[in-house]
Amino acid sequence: MGREFLDLFGDWADSYDDTVAGKDAEYKEVFNKYDEILEGVVALSKGTVVEFGPGTGNLTEKLAESGLNVIPFEPSPEMRIIGQQKLGDKITFIDGDFLDFKLDETVDTIVSTYAFHHLTDEEKGKAFSIYGNLLAQGGKIVFADTMFETEQHYQAAIDQASDSGYLNLAEDLKREYYTTLDVLEELLTAEGFSVHFRQMNSFVWIMEATKQ
Repeated sequence: MGREFLDLFGDWADSYDDTVAGKDAEYKEVFNKYDEILEGVVALSKGTVVEFGPGTGNLTEKLAESGLNVIPFEPSPEMRIIGQQKLGDKITFIDGDFLDFKLDETVDTIVSTYAFHHLTDEEKGKAFSIYGNLLAQGGKIVFADTMFETEQHYQAAIDQASDSGYLNLAEDLKREYYTTLDVLEELLTAEGFSVHFRQMNSFVWIMEATKQ
């Protein structure tokens, strides 16, 4: 359920904000339009918002500033510490992940950025089933993440990264559980969601799924 990558999160925590700011050439395109991506997720969110994988709290901060009640679940202790320092007493970062979390409140929106690819397709389906039971009609899942139109686009991205000498990026693309739009649409439709995708850069799409 993504926790197999916790060591990577811990190692990345201190430099994560520099990476999203475009200071790492390998990942510059992955985080192209980063602020616009976060703002796009905020614009689609409403009411009480559960955020999975908030990392250092960049989206969390924007959600809170927009007046939304946000509950962030982050499995990485190192990331939680940085996020908590950034948000102070306004928000409490909770140990939890996409599949393993404790929630007592009614939820209107479930959001995440740059994290859902840490789940296998089977785990993604389980997550959508859980969220379908949490959300009332009209409730939304709004995820921004690296995803691909087809398997051919996925393989092309790996090949391009390798050809450019971006070996860390190529390895990430091969190691983690990136998926395709049709797989996500099939999984969501099975749980009673309609879904819309909007491409934000060469890697990242915003997925807006609405409970029917």
